[in-house]
Amino acid sequence: MNFSPRPKDEPEINLIPFIDVLLVILIFLMLTTTYSKFTELQLTLPVADAEQQRDHPKEVIVAVASDGRYAVNKSTVEGKSVDAVAQALRAAATAGAGTVIIISADAMSPHQSVVTVMEAARRVGLTQITFATQSSAGARAASGN
Repeated sequence: MNFSPRPKDEPEINLIPFIDVLLVILIFLMLTTTYSKFTELQLTLPVADAEQQRDHPKEVIVAVASDGRYAVNKSTVEGKSVDAVAQALRAAATAGAGTVIIISADAMSPHQSVVTVMEAARRVGLTQITFATQSSAGARAASGN
């Protein structure tokens, strides 16, 4: 009789089926998960933490009110058309093509109003456009929080 111990086989853990199952679960979760739609986001714009910039002679500030009215360098623009805004920009842009347009739009102003200012600037030949924002601290102070 041979009582010598037989060499025992070490059990092997096969990870391939485990990885396959995890991939199937991952694919299932990716296909069944619903993502938030962009239109459902609650946004309050514009707020940014930026330093106050000094006044430059080549700047034209265009203010857009929440009801879509315009003011170019603190002068009210009569009418809301692209042509009216373009005429006001042409008169205010004394530095020519080097003039920087600063759009200071109310957070509740219609998107179309801002696009109208951008289109008017394009018609006049002004390509340098930037947007004015308020700091986060200023926004909290204005909202009373």
